[in-house]
Amino acid sequence: MNYDFDLFVIGAGSGGVRAARLSAQNGQKVALAEEFRYGGTCVIRGCVPKKLMVYASEFSELFHDANGYGWSIGEYSFSWEKFIVAKDKEINRLENIYSNILTNNNVKHYNSRATLKNYNTVELSTGEVITAKTILIATGGRPFIPNIPGSEYAITSNEIFDLPTKPNNVLIVGGGYIACEFACILNGLGVATTQFYRGDQILRGFDSEVQELVSKEMQNKGINLSLNNDVESISKVADGYIVKDKLNNEIIVDQILYATGRVPNSENIGLEGLDIKTGLKGEIIVDKYSKTNVENIYAIGDVTNRVQLTPVAIVEAVAFVETVYKSNPTMPDHELIATAVFTQPEIGTVGLTEEEALKKCDIEIYSTTFRPMKVILAGRNERMLMKLIVSKESRIILGCHIVGHAAAEMIQLAGVAIKMGATKEDFDKTMAIHPTAAEELVTMNNPTR
Repeated sequence: MNYDFDLFVIGAGSGGVRAARLSAQNGQKVALAEEFRYGGTCVIRGCVPKKLMVYASEFSELFHDANGYGWSIGEYSFSWEKFIVAKDKEINRLENIYSNILTNNNVKHYNSRATLKNYNTVELSTGEVITAKTILIATGGRPFIPNIPGSEYAITSNEIFDLPTKPNNVLIVGGGYIACEFACILNGLGVATTQFYRGDQILRGFDSEVQELVSKEMQNKGINLSLNNDVESISKVADGYIVKDKLNNEIIVDQILYATGRVPNSENIGLEGLDIKTGLKGEIIVDKYSKTNVENIYAIGDVTNRVQLTPVAIVEAVAFVETVYKSNPTMPDHELIATAVFTQPEIGTVGLTEEEALKKCDIEIYSTTFRPMKVILAGRNERMLMKLIVSKESRIILGCHIVGHAAAEMIQLAGVAIKMGATKEDFDKTMAIHPTAAEELVTMNNPTR
């Protein structure tokens, strides 16, 4: 059978664009459809604008610290409106790059919603019907807001980037990394910030020492963190929103931002009609090569709910092309993924937490907290954490956890060594760079437990 295209990709996020480009470069005839904007969550309303907001929010503390280093800083203020204009300019630039990547590689792209009509056919919202030998679903995910009275008044991480004015006070609901990042961002921008989390401690799934230190430092910086608490109802009033919590307290805020998880964008794209299997959260079930239960239909990225990270979607895209078009069956590697959380202080982590490692083998813990040099003249008492988890038997480093300035940069490099199977003795033999915070990773001689 003759098809219009060899490959049709649904979704122009990082994974979809990478798969389309590499397939086209390999000689396939490729088309792609995107209903919103090119670049996906990461570029448009995720990692990139968030990191720009992190940078913006850090200046309030930097201005304060400068006095301790002899600088005299005059009056300063933050313009939300000016920042939004600058942010939008950069996002538009990046979106154009993504669009041009497709164009320059002869990928036919449609600004349209695409749904599956049958195993080899997609239908666009324009009414156009297109056939393809292989279909790749890369539709990503979206924030989830639970159904409570007044939930229609809440916003998510999608909308926070486009607020026309800065709120004076805000409630963040959630305790995961997205909630904690935005609590730190808004607090740093001068917004009175309250955070509710229904659990005992924020950052569930992270190492307990990381959780405790970041929670303490966030509160020290002025975030009102309310644990074992949640929203009961939201009501609109003239000067904002009244939020009633589970403890029967009420607060009035300008905005309520929910960051209580994300769900795959798998609804209403035709999966049901083709009996494509999905999971409890709507995630598309795929095998180790990203193939669905339908022979010619694949899925990558957040819509599969494997690991919701941009670099993971890109790796899955590369593996898809190797498998389908280069006769080189390749499984994306989801083990030992180094990750960063841009809280303030920020987190870098790779491998097992102490709690996870204890369930697997006998371990040694090398851990230290200290005041980094950077904050001493500034007169701040912020603490930094360096932690290594080591197998007693093999001496292999099972996990590395860093909290503090530049943790994300450090963990990327530490992740290379740990991915290669570095032992504690390999770290010990590495010469320290002084004076740095990172030298602690190679100078912790005695286990703390």
